[in-house]
Amino acid sequence: MGSEDLDQFAALVRDRLRLRQGREPAGRRLAGALTDLAEIGALAPGTRLPSERDLAQAVGLSRGTVAAAFNALCDEGLCERRHGSGTYLLQAPSFTGLLNAGAVLADLSTSVVPDPSHLVLPPLDPAELMRTPSGHGYDTRGDPRLRAMLGGDVLITGGAQHGIDLAVRVLLRPGDRVLVDDPTYGGALAILRRAGAHAVPVDLADPGAVGAAIARHRPALVYVVSVGNPTGAVPDLRHVAELARAQDVTIVEDRTLAELVHEGEPPAPLATVHPYGTVTVNSLSKVLWGGLRLGWLEAAEPLLARLTEAKQGSDLATSAVSQRLAAELLERNPVASWRAELARRRDHFAAALTARLPGWTWTRPQGGLSLWTRLPGVDTDRFAALTRRYGVAVAPGSLFSADGRHRDRLRLSFALPPELLDQAVTGLARAWEERD
Repeated sequence: MGSEDLDQFAALVRDRLRLRQGREPAGRRLAGALTDLAEIGALAPGTRLPSERDLAQAVGLSRGTVAAAFNALCDEGLCERRHGSGTYLLQAPSFTGLLNAGAVLADLSTSVVPDPSHLVLPPLDPAELMRTPSGHGYDTRGDPRLRAMLGGDVLITGGAQHGIDLAVRVLLRPGDRVLVDDPTYGGALAILRRAGAHAVPVDLADPGAVGAAIARHRPALVYVVSVGNPTGAVPDLRHVAELARAQDVTIVEDRTLAELVHEGEPPAPLATVHPYGTVTVNSLSKVLWGGLRLGWLEAAEPLLARLTEAKQGSDLATSAVSQRLAAELLERNPVASWRAELARRRDHFAAALTARLPGWTWTRPQGGLSLWTRLPGVDTDRFAALTRRYGVAVAPGSLFSADGRHRDRLRLSFALPPELLDQAVTGLARAWEERD
């Protein structure tokens, strides 16, 4: 393993050790960190691990600690020592990794909270987590305490993606037209395609374009993202609600990123303008952690009742344990601290990209977790495949367009810790040097 590869590997290990802070012995923590990397696919079966001395120096641990970790992995059948050759990973990972061939140093393709280490954790009482009003846990609209914290008359869902899917199932039929921004959230485009709907791209920030599109296409729905994903823009979109209300067109407003506005105030909900024709989608994934799989829908009755009926038909109820845990986490974790940390990571990442890749351009995002970056003269679908060879996953711009445009763009998440962002920029720069 060369020095640069060792540096990248060490960055991964240090990040995993950070997530495993606790009372375990250092050797056990290191063994767990290496096991984690195998399970997510960052270490493939047959990988030769660095020598005890090299890994100890790279991650700042004693050689004895590394030896203890390697011994534990060998005892568990995950590794074997080969005389005169080194220590090798034997057992196949338990889960399919993000990358089938080669290690993923940094995943910049998923605009998500990278891990729950920023959270202040509550004392956990399993009995309290399983105490629900119904007893059986199938509480139709969700846990009352969590619902009250989120605004009261809401329907708890299994995340924003689930919420968008429910809204589409209730509001659309195959062949219906839906106005969407361009670019827009790729997950919503995928839901619309599965539903047999036709996404019509339009500049939602332009009142004239929106009015003309409504008159021409007679859409069944307008899908609006309050804080742009992938762009991070925070436009004033009240005119969309005004025009939709005038033409009796329903809006689905995705407010998943609304609390992550780094400059200025969060945009006001469009339901204040179009109260009886707006379904508001929200999520805890971007402010707490995606692994909770919790979101919520807001809508006026009887639309909320229709959404509730559709949800019962899809999953009966959302996990009561996740909801109780989320309520505890919300009490202890104001979003302001996470938002400030994200702004610092954004600026750090932007500075690193400017230094190493001065030809790449972007507009400073006002919100969200990503840079919408332009690469001059490059097909980013092809470039995304190249970056994986250097351990960096990126999202090509075509994923965020209803008609496959933006092939000179990448969405790059800046949510990872700064050390991994630096390593990611190094990988991107190496891929850029190799491009055709």
